Amino acid sequence: MTNNDILKKLRVALMLRDDQIVEILELVDFRITKSELGAFFRAEDHPNYMECGDQVLRNFLNGLVIHLRGTKENPKNPTDVLAKHKAEIPKKETSKERPEFKAAPKDSEKYRGDQSSSKSGSASGKPKKKAFPKGNGKPVVVEKVVFKNGNKKKS
Repeated sequence: MTNNDILKKLRVALMLRDDQIVEILELVDFRITKSELGAFFRAEDHPNYMECGDQVLRNFLNGLVIHLRGTKENPKNPTDVLAKHKAEIPKKETSKERPEFKAAPKDSEKYRGDQSSSKSGSASGKPKKKAFPKGNGKPVVVEKVVFKNGNKKKS
């Protein structure tokens, strides 16, 4: 895994935007622009792709510790910080709100409301039993097979 892969995965896992990553790097006095940062997230075959150096990743990880945990004098709760990031993610305006899924009742005729049912009253609650042929009560699905894998057993 390259440093670029690590940086990409952390950005996705922590739901960070480019400007937030720039702010995290500034916590450890490391200055970087958004365009330089964007070069790290490009595909490797892109002409503007740039390899993320060890120094950039080291400073990002140190800044991330300060960002999530806070300092010794001013500690933070990491779950609160992550919840704040999640709340800051803007909703897409073009996407419609999906209605909450509600499962339909299994017997839709039972809940129709007009009280007419196609089934008889006594049999409507019980499922029908499957009819098996006479004998042991179960149909033969697969016959028994003896596998010979070439090993001869001594008897």
